[in-house]
Amino acid sequence: MRETNRMIVRPEKPEDIPSIRTLTDAAFVGVEHSSRTEAAIVDALRAADALTLSLVAELQGSIIGHVGFSPVLIDGRDIGWSGLGPVSVSPGLQRGGVGSALIKQGLDKLARRGAQGCVVLGDPDYYGRFGFSSDHALRYGDVPAGYFQSLLLAGELAAGEVTYHAAFEAT
Repeated sequence: MRETNRMIVRPEKPEDIPSIRTLTDAAFVGVEHSSRTEAAIVDALRAADALTLSLVAELQGSIIGHVGFSPVLIDGRDIGWSGLGPVSVSPGLQRGGVGSALIKQGLDKLARRGAQGCVVLGDPDYYGRFGFSSDHALRYGDVPAGYFQSLLLAGELAAGEVTYHAAFEAT
């Protein structure tokens, strides 16, 4: 566990699940590229035991942020890579460093656990701050290359088509 000011980033606990769902629903209201299924995706990943890592940010006893990481396949094979997301922050606290703290700590934990790399679908300016780059040989469907990014954590950069867990089809 790490404390940043009064905020604590820690692994999710079973009693956090309802708060994570409420937070995730609220965090994506009005987000242009949101499918509004993010909370269902997190629930489906959890139900499938496919949340490699699930962290919450807590402030004064309230869950104010959440990030999930799940395994991805590259050309149909599990080679130790994860996908980042969804990342959720309470609407009134967005752009205040909560998401950054969750992502940084999550990536650090993945690296310490021996993960080879991580991929993310999102804003290149935002995720570039964490070392993600679209300068790679990984693909994700017909998503423009600039928005599908990767971060090498160990070993060699992978190449091929990335497939997220089936839970990402949850509604």
